[in-house]
Amino acid sequence: MERRYSYLLLTVLGVGVFLAGLELMVTAVALPQILATVANWADLRKASWIINGYLLIYVVTMPLAGRLTDTWGARRLFLAALGVFTVGSFLAGIAQDLDQLIAARLVQAVGGGALIPVATAAASHLFEGQARPRALGIIGALTFLGMAAGPFVGAAVLETVHPETALAQFGVSGGPLVTIVAPAWRWVFYVNVPIGICGLVIAWAASSGWDTPRVPARLDLLGALLFTLGLAGILFGTTLVGSGDDVFGVPIVLAVGGLLAAGTISLLAAVVHGLSRPDPFLDPRLFADRVFSSAALVSLITGYGMATAIVGGAVFVDRVLYGGPAEQRVVLGALAGAMALGALLSGFLTRVFSLRLMTLAGLALSTGGLLWMSTWTAGAPTDAFAFSAAVFGLGFGLTVTPRSTAAVEAAGRRAFGAASATVTVARMIGMAVGMAALTAYGSTTITRLSNEIYGSGDGYKQYIPAYLRDRPMRDGLVAQALENWAASKAASIMVGIFLVAAAVTAIAVVPALALRNKGRGQDTEGEGPTKEETHDEPIAF
Repeated sequence: MERRYSYLLLTVLGVGVFLAGLELMVTAVALPQILATVANWADLRKASWIINGYLLIYVVTMPLAGRLTDTWGARRLFLAALGVFTVGSFLAGIAQDLDQLIAARLVQAVGGGALIPVATAAASHLFEGQARPRALGIIGALTFLGMAAGPFVGAAVLETVHPETALAQFGVSGGPLVTIVAPAWRWVFYVNVPIGICGLVIAWAASSGWDTPRVPARLDLLGALLFTLGLAGILFGTTLVGSGDDVFGVPIVLAVGGLLAAGTISLLAAVVHGLSRPDPFLDPRLFADRVFSSAALVSLITGYGMATAIVGGAVFVDRVLYGGPAEQRVVLGALAGAMALGALLSGFLTRVFSLRLMTLAGLALSTGGLLWMSTWTAGAPTDAFAFSAAVFGLGFGLTVTPRSTAAVEAAGRRAFGAASATVTVARMIGMAVGMAALTAYGSTTITRLSNEIYGSGDGYKQYIPAYLRDRPMRDGLVAQALENWAASKAASIMVGIFLVAAAVTAIAVVPALALRNKGRGQDTEGEGPTKEETHDEPIAF
């Protein structure tokens, strides 16, 4: 492919990953309004599957998409993924209850989970040598640029779109039309539809006559099923921790222990099964390479920190600051924007600095950012929240290209799709586990505090000043005092959550020390390019 067409197709691939990144942060901004209309904070465990269900299917789809990229080629798979993602976005917009919304999010996840590994593998085939890390950096940057745009898009939609008001001006105040266009949170999903359709048209035209090399292989559906059951069991078990005395008549300890044990056994069975197949769902043999396994482990650990920063930031704004979309736009926008900047810079800085040094620098900034976030208080200015979140985001972004480059080069050309999918899957698993842990802790804490305040007639009095204790709970001053106490309590809880995430992120330093560069100007080990795949000259940015 000529250089100019390579650039054009890289841009098209970037549109897809931009949408995938946009979706995560848009949903985070809209989540408080979604909870207010189709659920409430008491339904947090179930509502968490709006995000965790998305992450679960996203994670499962990625390795399948990586394998299909290697066997079917990237072009058709990219178009199909973008189409499914667009349909899922429309279904999420028209959802009328929590169950329908979760189901629509699962459809979305099938498309979104395929977009990133397909785009990453395609970029790896389009460019080689020193151009490859920069191409991967651009793909990573656009993923996080989508995340950076998410808070701004979400806030703009929630603040400016008032469909019920517009319909009322035309005399429409009820009926099916109102239920599918209002409230405003529906439009954070609808916004993906026109962009997705335009992306499909451009991708179809730009990729005409081009596709990635195909390696014959069979899909490992049994491995996918074992992995799905294993990860689902662990996520469900983690989410249910502290949920009550029993689950469907089973004591909570047995239920949680059984789910975690069954999930672990299923994952081990997936590994054993994978070792017996030449083309497994997730290839355990890739982890025999120390560099690859280290890159995957860094991705897993930093994913936990990323989930904590995003969800923790959103919860802090909503529950401590009692802020709305405008405040979320500032804090989450700074975090995601810095991620995009870090991912873009890392693609170019790998030409000067080693993969190990870049990753260590990123981990240092990420850990420092989380430690700074642990000092947040309700009285601090919004800029302070934004700056500390941006420090984490910049550090996280700097680790993106080094770990992806190390992984795909360690795996070899024939496994670019599987390798890139596996590393990204590791990050998403870290995020999903982080979300499940936050949900379990948050829901348990909310239930406990709610019981203490509302469990008895006078329970609330221990949380308000003495001079207000002769007033009823519905008194305005009492309500304000309880709100102030709740904000202070939520802030103290978030301190511990951010500190734990900082400690977990710091652990990633150990595997990061094993990352290394391939020799300058070399292709991947043992898998040099064929004559047909070699460019007349290296493509450079």
